[in-house]
Amino acid sequence: MFNILKEEPGHLLVQLTLTEANLSHADHFKEELIALLNLKKRNVWLNLSEVAYVDSSFLGALVAGLKHAIAMQCDVVLLGLQKDIEDLLKLIRLDKVFKIYSNEQEAQQAVQ
Repeated sequence: MFNILKEEPGHLLVQLTLTEANLSHADHFKEELIALLNLKKRNVWLNLSEVAYVDSSFLGALVAGLKHAIAMQCDVVLLGLQKDIEDLLKLIRLDKVFKIYSNEQEAQQAVQ
């Protein structure tokens, strides 16, 4: 479900390898994200460029992962959202909760 693309000192760049992020993947995603956070103890930059659809259960798993990250004093950053998904996150105001960037370079500039 995850491919670790790059390990940087402050974060991991991870590709989510799903096109449909839905109920059937939500629990497994949450478990993997939490395990990754526990193992690496760094921010996770999650590239969602391959994801064309998300449902509410998957969004709930994403928020649960973020809550776990915050408790560990880490963060989950979203990269490469397709327009429909970005619009959905804005509609339900999750853009106020997650840091969202178009790509890795934009995220790098924001952290500097």
